Amino acid sequence: MKITCLGTGAADWPEKKPEGAKEFRRLSSALIDGVLLIDPNTCVFDALNEFNIDPLNIKYIINTHSHSDHFSEETVSKFEKNGAVFIPFSANEEKAVGKYTVRAYAANHSTAQSPVHFIVTNGEKTLFYGLDGAWLLYPEVQAIKQFCPDFAVLDATVGFIEGDYRIFEHNNLYMVLEMKKSLEKYIGSFCISHMARTLHTDHATLCEKMNRHGVTVAYDGMETEI
Repeated sequence: MKITCLGTGAADWPEKKPEGAKEFRRLSSALIDGVLLIDPNTCVFDALNEFNIDPLNIKYIINTHSHSDHFSEETVSKFEKNGAVFIPFSANEEKAVGKYTVRAYAANHSTAQSPVHFIVTNGEKTLFYGLDGAWLLYPEVQAIKQFCPDFAVLDATVGFIEGDYRIFEHNNLYMVLEMKKSLEKYIGSFCISHMARTLHTDHATLCEKMNRHGVTVAYDGMETEI
């Protein structure tokens, strides 16, 4: 299973890279094996173009929640015209999506309607995709213990900042590291994504800090084979 991070930024990133910007993250989305898209936001086609990925190969679309940095009706419509299928999910649903089994679990992200996280498996490898949301709710922790994902993508909207109000629906990095301590016996490797532009250091500094703890910092265009 190959996971491509098309975007790794939170909602405070602009849709287009500003002139002169040293670093840039698109709105968060991911692509599995070039065919299964998670979160069809407004930046997806731009990312596919930059990373030389054929959008016609995308056959299935799933969505964590309806916030505008994760979902665009226009983007979905373009893919549907190309033959892709949008498959909606509610918490506690399990569906066959092509060769994948996708299971959805409620996420702690209360400003969105019915937000979910996903466990995606192809029968051999398993991905946990957990953007957005603060902490992990008990049912998804139980699912992680059951399915033992090879790779987990965790929300990291807030950096090493204490006392920020967003921790009630997003993780800060202290929360990420605490969850890793509890779950590393069940998860092969950890990655963070959905970094807010205004709440993080530069990418190199963030990598230096998180690599000490065995956590990969995602970047736009990053490919991971599990």
